[in-house]
Amino acid sequence: MFNTDTEMLFPMRVIPTLGNARGPEWQKLIDHLSEDQTDESEKIAMTALVVKLAGCAGCNTDSFRAMKGCTQCAHLIVKRFKGNDAELMRNYQDCHKEVTLYLSKRDQ
Repeated sequence: MFNTDTEMLFPMRVIPTLGNARGPEWQKLIDHLSEDQTDESEKIAMTALVVKLAGCAGCNTDSFRAMKGCTQCAHLIVKRFKGNDAELMRNYQDCHKEVTLYLSKRDQ
């Protein structure tokens, strides 16, 4: 079965749909990331966060997650995150630091 919403890794186009998955701080972050002028490193960090939480690298076309699509999978992963919103935000910040460090090394 092929789902047009399934990609190899979490797509940035899904970020704006994740706002209602958690509390107000999460909503604020998603609103910020959904703006056109948001720095790409911040959006890449969100992609990295969801990839880590969802295990996108292990997803394949025959998996239940792939059949449902990236949008639904990401919603479930964010909603089911066992920690509180502060922990989820810290995980995002850690991913942002990783992305920033990688990009700064690449630009040298």
